[in-house]
Amino acid sequence: MSIRIRKLIGTVALLALVIAWALVAMAIAQPVLASANGLVAGIYYVLAGLGWVLPAMPLIKWMSRPDVTQE
Repeated sequence: MSIRIRKLIGTVALLALVIAWALVAMAIAQPVLASANGLVAGIYYVLAGLGWVLPAMPLIKWMSRPDVTQE
C-alpha cells in the first residue's frame, strides 16, 4: 500500500477517533461531573482531551511508514 493511501485512510481514521473520543468523554462527564468541583472537572477535561493521543500514536506510526518497493 502506498504512503498516500495510508495517509488518506489514517486521516479519516484519526478524524473518526477524535470525534468518537470527544462524544464518549462528554457523555461520561455529564452525569459524573455534574456535582464535582471545578478542579476535578478541569483535571478530567485535561486528561480526556489528551487521552486520544495514546490510541492515535500507532495509527500515526503506521501512516508514516515508508513505502516498500518490490523488485
